[in-house]
Amino acid sequence: MNFLYAFPVASQKASSTDLSLWETVTHSGPVVFGILMLLIIFSVVSWAIIAFKVAALRKATTQSALFLDAFWQSGRMDAIYGRVEEFQASPVAAVFKAGFRELQRVMPKAGEAREAGGDMLGGAENVERAMRRASGAQLTVMESLIPFLATTGSTAPFIGLLGTVLGIMKSFGEIGKIGVASLATVAPGISEALIATAAGLFAAIPAVIAYNYFNTRIRVLGAEMDAFAADFMNIVRRHFMGGSSGGGH
Repeated sequence: MNFLYAFPVASQKASSTDLSLWETVTHSGPVVFGILMLLIIFSVVSWAIIAFKVAALRKATTQSALFLDAFWQSGRMDAIYGRVEEFQASPVAAVFKAGFRELQRVMPKAGEAREAGGDMLGGAENVERAMRRASGAQLTVMESLIPFLATTGSTAPFIGLLGTVLGIMKSFGEIGKIGVASLATVAPGISEALIATAAGLFAAIPAVIAYNYFNTRIRVLGAEMDAFAADFMNIVRRHFMGGSSGGGH
């Protein structure tokens, strides 16, 4: 009989202490629960940015490679300019577009200066300046939304730590009211507190990894834009500002 009476008591204790993760979150205090919701929002937004940027940078890389192949295989700049809309996601194509438009604008003035025996370097500088502005604009577009990942990576662990500290303070406050410091009394509050730290790390780690990865990809694309701009300016100075005529490269 003693065994029969002891069995349900043990079962009741097990059910009262064996809380699921969701039950632990929902039974946490309002402050800790609010911190957990904030970290969940940070994580969801970060993953949305990661998915968007992975697709955008992959498309930019692919189309930049296709544009460079088309550019060097083409016999005329005006021909590749007519196809530039095929590479709208390519930052290199955007730099070429800005440079060629400025070249078309300054060519009449360069022709007049050449006939008059004047200096044509001003036209080349205008083209270079237009390409530099286009490159900066493309870098700004590629770097958009990425600072949020840096913010998440740097602040989410501290926000989670704040939730942990508040949860532990709440647990010790309840221990002081009850006057008993048993494991059954301390464990639920400590588990609630540690969930906040885990949530902060869960939000921060992917954000930091993605931030570093995207910065690397953007630096590569930036180097490609700089290299193309230098090659383009060599072509402009040799064929358009150096006395020879024609639209080829």
